Amino acid sequence: MAYRGLIHKYGRRMAISQSATPITLFEGDTPLIDAPRISAWVGGGAKLWLKCEGMNPTGSFKDRGMTAAVTEAVHHGASALICASTGNTAASAAAYAARAGITCCVLIPEGKIAMGKLAGAAAYGAQILAIDGSFDAALELVRLAAERAPIALVNSVNPARLQGQKTAAWEIVEQLGRVPDLVCLPVGNAGNISAYWLGFCENSDRERPKMLGAQAEGAAPIVRGEIVREPETRATAIRIGNPARWLQAEDAVRESAGLILSVTDEEIFEAYHAVAELEGVFCEPSSAAGIAGLRKAMSNGDVDARERDVVCVLTGHGLKDPDSVFDGTPKVVRIGANLDELLRALASEAGVPA
Repeated sequence: MAYRGLIHKYGRRMAISQSATPITLFEGDTPLIDAPRISAWVGGGAKLWLKCEGMNPTGSFKDRGMTAAVTEAVHHGASALICASTGNTAASAAAYAARAGITCCVLIPEGKIAMGKLAGAAAYGAQILAIDGSFDAALELVRLAAERAPIALVNSVNPARLQGQKTAAWEIVEQLGRVPDLVCLPVGNAGNISAYWLGFCENSDRERPKMLGAQAEGAAPIVRGEIVREPETRATAIRIGNPARWLQAEDAVRESAGLILSVTDEEIFEAYHAVAELEGVFCEPSSAAGIAGLRKAMSNGDVDARERDVVCVLTGHGLKDPDSVFDGTPKVVRIGANLDELLRALASEAGVPA
């Protein structure tokens, strides 16, 4: 039977209304790609796999949770959605609202959202509101608004979101044929690492992976053990100082005997460029935090993954933040429109013999 989305495939295993009509864009079923060259770059002898969540309909993992959250909202009579976002949630909520034929309002921190993500929200017809403040402030405002107005909140504080996102853990087991030894993810609002752990715990196999979460050094409240009032990082999707699922993330790490660590922006962007250049997989910068975290953990001796299966989750597509490709990295060499210049450029730039 043709694939028809997460709820069609996994709905009976998800804690959502079983009689609801799915609001779906056929999300999920994203590829798990073996990555031998990144394995070597990371070091430590691990066999590394990339779960490419940027292949979801709106280009990020958010679609998994959004199909469940919007299905539930519509089933219970909602005619409007609201969310706070650093970008991916806004695009996903707007798309699924459009699919459902209802309105969507997104609240963003002004000037701190990649244009590729904002473009998605605008294209899908969302009402976009910007505040002079952080994502954390925006989240607090939409939570209060949802208590006062007849509008459904679809941030990761919505339990249906985790019900959708946990399906990625089941897909990994199905695709790999076994439970991996280690799963590495970026950590921003901490919903995804919590959802993956929930999925692995609900999997029929008794094996459980260790969970490794990576926060940006300038936005690492879980690592620091305190709220970061003014989080700063170029990895905009994880620029969050007070994660909504903070406690659940700590539970996931503790119960899995894993860890959460911080990585610098330089380490994140080094991993971001490496995964594209070595494996041909283009993710947004924040997605590469898990790879950066794995490399750092292996270098520090915090993780020993020799001859073991490691899955790094790439949460969003690189076209979500195209400006980052050119940030400090010129890629274009201009030449005249003639063959001699082309051949010289091929020799000097690409090592192709003239």
